Amino acid sequence: MANTGSKVKASFRCAECGWTTGKWVGRCGECQAWGTLAEAGAPASRVQAGPVSAPALPIGRVPAEDSHARASGVPELDRVLGGGLVPGAAILLAGEPGVGKSTLLLEVAAQTARTGARTLYVTGEESASQVRMRADRTGGVHDELFLAAETDLGAVLGHIEAVRPTLLVIDSVQTVAAADVDGVPGGVSQVKEVAAALVRMAKLRNITTVLVGHVTKDGTIAGPRVLEHLVDVVLQFEGERNSRLRLVRAVKNRFGPVDEVGCFDLSAEGIVAIADPTGLFMDPHHGAIPGTCVSVAMEGRRPLLAEVQALVATSPAERPRRTTSGVDNNRLAMILAVLQQHAGIRLHSQDVFVSTVGGARLAGSASDAAVALAVASAHAHHALGTDVVAVGELGLSGELRRVPDLSQRVAEAARLGFRHALVPGHAGLPARFGDLVVHEVGHVGELMEVSGINGEIRERRGRSSHEPDGEQSLRVVAGRPHPGAGTESRFDNRRPARSTSP
Repeated sequence: MANTGSKVKASFRCAECGWTTGKWVGRCGECQAWGTLAEAGAPASRVQAGPVSAPALPIGRVPAEDSHARASGVPELDRVLGGGLVPGAAILLAGEPGVGKSTLLLEVAAQTARTGARTLYVTGEESASQVRMRADRTGGVHDELFLAAETDLGAVLGHIEAVRPTLLVIDSVQTVAAADVDGVPGGVSQVKEVAAALVRMAKLRNITTVLVGHVTKDGTIAGPRVLEHLVDVVLQFEGERNSRLRLVRAVKNRFGPVDEVGCFDLSAEGIVAIADPTGLFMDPHHGAIPGTCVSVAMEGRRPLLAEVQALVATSPAERPRRTTSGVDNNRLAMILAVLQQHAGIRLHSQDVFVSTVGGARLAGSASDAAVALAVASAHAHHALGTDVVAVGELGLSGELRRVPDLSQRVAEAARLGFRHALVPGHAGLPARFGDLVVHEVGHVGELMEVSGINGEIRERRGRSSHEPDGEQSLRVVAGRPHPGAGTESRFDNRRPARSTSP
């Protein structure tokens, strides 16, 4: 009689990540490693129903655990985490090399130790003496802060059992390896096993665990995607190398919102939380300067005022330059086209340079109005008032469009002492925010009129063509009506001194 039993099919398994396939291939389809697939038996088996650990209950009868977050001692980090460090939580902090991950976590560890809570900092990238020297520099030495330099998972678990910490920091998860797992440290299978073991320990011992993660050259978190699924919180640590500002964003957070941002100042003395970071993006000059305008960007839920600076100069080349820093170059090209087509500002033979103060990055379109005003101001040599802020998106037909969180942006400008806000028409905002007056503008041409830039351009052209000055412009000139204006300024630029320092 013929054997009708099912034949066990051969399978091939990747030694790095565990990916399996029915036939051999030279390159793993999951981790893209070459030459890592080997044949492995795949015995046919069927899972049968078994005993359960606890019966399923209606959700209303399941007891709720109220996990009280403990302050980390770093208020900006607590803001992002949703209140602080939750016992038993697993947190992944990822960022580029040199951005300040180790410095931030050493500060968190030291602050936790100062509360009397035992803290264990495990480093696999530095020696213990190197971490000690950094702790001396930043004032992070404390008797409740324990330090270990280990790269073996078994040894790390042994330190955890011996110290029994409240807070555990692993710097980094890619440097720790399990002896019984194939693959090199940092490989997919190693990272998966190490992270799973540390998360199990965190839940078992109720230890808040922070894992430092590397990022790839394109900014994504290195290692398997399962790493992000294993942890409760995923934080991204960002910062430009030429800027002291550092931002922590929550990408995933089971204990709070994911649209909060924490701001930090990185210096040789360590890292300091910045409760009001606007001063980093504002030039402390006291007089109005042509080519500058202030806008309000949103970093998560937080409004941040940023100053845009522009320079317009006659180009010696056939193709004028368009150079940006902190502003999207394609967005600038669109704004210049709108200015030329709908405001009559001709820049086809001009070099245009646009930058932000302090390395701020203005993503999105909410700062279009400020960029347009800065460029037009530089072109006309016309200084806007130092107490004017502009927010709005420019459409291709020249209209000024509403942007999200407009009321919150204007309120932040009012808090910092600004007196005038230029916003899109029909924004539905109150006429005043304290001492700040809201001016609704519907079109880029109207924006140029209200700012006085069009009047300045007409006046310059009139000097050569004897054009009559019959038009009335609304001025935002530095503290006084512009010479030759048909009317006085609608904006009184005298304002009390405001502090923008963090």
